[in-house]
Amino acid sequence: MNAISDNAAVCACLRAGEPFIGKQGFSYAPAISAETVGASAIHMQLLTIPPGARAKAHKHQSHETALHVLSGEVGMWYGERLENHMVNRAGDFVYIPANVPHLPYNLSRTEAATAVVARTDPNEQESVVLLPELDAIHAAPATQPS
Repeated sequence: MNAISDNAAVCACLRAGEPFIGKQGFSYAPAISAETVGASAIHMQLLTIPPGARAKAHKHQSHETALHVLSGEVGMWYGERLENHMVNRAGDFVYIPANVPHLPYNLSRTEAATAVVARTDPNEQESVVLLPELDAIHAAPATQPS
């Protein structure tokens, strides 16, 4: 008896798609998602943070996020009032629990930072909740262009 039914899932191999600017203000190149392969519980994409750029404060409603920093150096404020801070460099893995406000930014004025992002939301942008009331808590970093 064949254990694979007619409705069996199909494995897929693809390259990141055309980049788009997400609600957070950064460039995302979609890869694995509900939209591209019919994923039901995960998505992956390539994030590029331009030199000196900073995201809009946001959280991911009910979805966890994991990142692997491929290049560059990124700072991130996080917490209910963005009271915590971390710096991540190429090779680091980062975990952001569901519903945690965060505000990432590129520490370099000259080099982009890139990361692979995985989230438990199969849709690339649906769980993003912008938090404009938190944007002004931290002034733009000194390394960010005016």
